[in-house]
Amino acid sequence: MLKQRVITALILLVILGAAMLAPVRWPLLAIFVLMSTLACWEWERLSLTQEQQRWAWPLAMLNGALMLWLSVHWYHTGPQGQAADLVYRGLVPLMAVLWVVGATGLVLQAQATQRAQGVLLSVMGVLAPLVAWASLYLFLHTQGIVYVLSLLVLIWVADIAAYFAGRAFGKAKLAPRVSPGKTWAGALGGMVAAAAWMLISANWAGSFGADVQQRWGWVATAALGLALAALSIVGDLFESLLKRRAAVKDSSQLLPGHGGVYDRIDALLPVAPVALLLSGAWLF
Repeated sequence: MLKQRVITALILLVILGAAMLAPVRWPLLAIFVLMSTLACWEWERLSLTQEQQRWAWPLAMLNGALMLWLSVHWYHTGPQGQAADLVYRGLVPLMAVLWVVGATGLVLQAQATQRAQGVLLSVMGVLAPLVAWASLYLFLHTQGIVYVLSLLVLIWVADIAAYFAGRAFGKAKLAPRVSPGKTWAGALGGMVAAAAWMLISANWAGSFGADVQQRWGWVATAALGLALAALSIVGDLFESLLKRRAAVKDSSQLLPGHGGVYDRIDALLPVAPVALLLSGAWLF
């Protein structure tokens, strides 16, 4: 299992790294479209009832069509025009609020079963992957690859630190009705590690941490690391809530050893739009 997990991770890193370093943007845009569509499909499979499962692929295709349209539209000109205004000044703030308020509220309640919530979850399933990838693309277009990688590393550092801190010190459960394996010690360990990464990376020109430090100062840089790590935990717990609702372990089996695409980007989905808002890059 571990060997398969490592092999899959290495293949994904090579493909994504090659796309990000390519002299043209279409390989990366193609990956964005594919991953967004698959993540949406997995999300809808988790959130829709058994009778509604027939809508999973149509909703995923809607997400893919929107992603493809934006990718073609922005390929030569970059993210600008009315479509960019709609995404970055409309959908990004909307999704940020839905994550910070809506998703956090559902996680705290440890339930997502009401009919009205089901409709909201389906809408979020279409928009969340699109907004996250659009946020990363704008970062890449305006700030560069170092900026994007430093933000991704923040999420990875928080996740890894939470795992080891939880194993070493974890006793008190963070959200036992949602994810019994999560502990307060793990959450705090991940948040502290993310804050430390923000402070360290702030010394590297072109990084997300450096941008935040220049805008808001050192204290705010550390605080934002804590906040984004907390939000990444919300993203993780929110997917766990959906999986418990659907009574499944993984969002799919598309990635051997890792589960599904959504399993790999659950923390990224809420972090990307909030990071974009706080960076000010959307005010082009």
